[in-house]
Amino acid sequence: MVTLESVGFESDLSLFKYDTFEQLPESHRELDEEERSRRIEAAREALGDDVIVLGHNYQRREIVEHADFIGDSYELSKRAAESDAEYVVFAGVTFMAESADIITDDDQTVILPSMEASCPMAGMAEAVQVDSAWEDLVSGTGGKDVIPVTYMNSYADLKAFCASHGGLICTSSNAADAFEWAFERGDVVLFLPDKHLGRNTANDLGIDEVVEWDPWAGGVAEGEATSELEDAEVVLWDGYCQVHERFRVSHVEEAQEDGAQVVVHPECRPEVVAAADEVGSTSHICDVIENAEPGEHWAIGTEVHLARHLARWHPEVNVDPLCGDACMDCNAMRQIDPNYLTWVLEELADGREPNVVSVAPEEKELAEVALERMLEL
Repeated sequence: MVTLESVGFESDLSLFKYDTFEQLPESHRELDEEERSRRIEAAREALGDDVIVLGHNYQRREIVEHADFIGDSYELSKRAAESDAEYVVFAGVTFMAESADIITDDDQTVILPSMEASCPMAGMAEAVQVDSAWEDLVSGTGGKDVIPVTYMNSYADLKAFCASHGGLICTSSNAADAFEWAFERGDVVLFLPDKHLGRNTANDLGIDEVVEWDPWAGGVAEGEATSELEDAEVVLWDGYCQVHERFRVSHVEEAQEDGAQVVVHPECRPEVVAAADEVGSTSHICDVIENAEPGEHWAIGTEVHLARHLARWHPEVNVDPLCGDACMDCNAMRQIDPNYLTWVLEELADGREPNVVSVAPEEKELAEVALERMLEL
């Protein structure tokens, strides 16, 4: 473990933090859908109310069909906290399971079906990395009061780091409110890890003095003068979602030329957001389609499985993925194979607890502070 110099608690890279998760045994690697479904239902019947299964919007059909609740990461964590289930099986990615562990009761256990489900964007802003850059960031602004704001899509230790430095967490829906909260308490916002959501939020607020920080180079991103850091109101950590960065303005224009309205996630590039007809979180995208008139045509600029779910759930609306057949799924979400779901449920039914996600007490306490600040918005 590494002691973070600017905050004093120990943490480590996520690569090492979750290296004890179990792999899928051979016995569960060749199950077909029919057998899988039968065994999942049998395990769930044996567990009864002792388990709740959460399925993120980006999971494949074979996962969400067995979920008690489907939604975005924080919405699902709240569902877990509201339940009395002893076991929370989170079909999402690591940071989501951590968030669920932070807000659920101590007698609830959070299970992540696959050890490989680690969000690349969250991994672009590890707390160890941010802590190492903190002094240079602050001094580069001329010693101004820098308030860190981290997106929900980050690891628990980064949430704790932000709390320790007077910052908070935000979602894609309340990022602007989080920025305004931070500006009431400091001079500069450091936004992590998604530069596109940060840039889009700054644009919404009319903030022009925005600089990107390249953690790999240890300074401002290439093409931006160091002196600009002294004038910056917002510093963006150079991270991004690999799914949403794939979208281009040409995708939006082609869909609109085909008669579709376009709704995109705010993790998309700013020029894509500007070209779209609507922008919002996965929950907002779902609301757009749910409230659409029969026969309307919508192109969805987010992970392809949500577009497919919406097309299946709302057959009266013409729903397409924004980039058509070129759209790809989230590599991290893909790791929650339905066979993994079968295995963890059967293990729980047999009295074993595989792949438990448990946030260290000090990190958990501080991360809760950052979350409470968000809830005050």
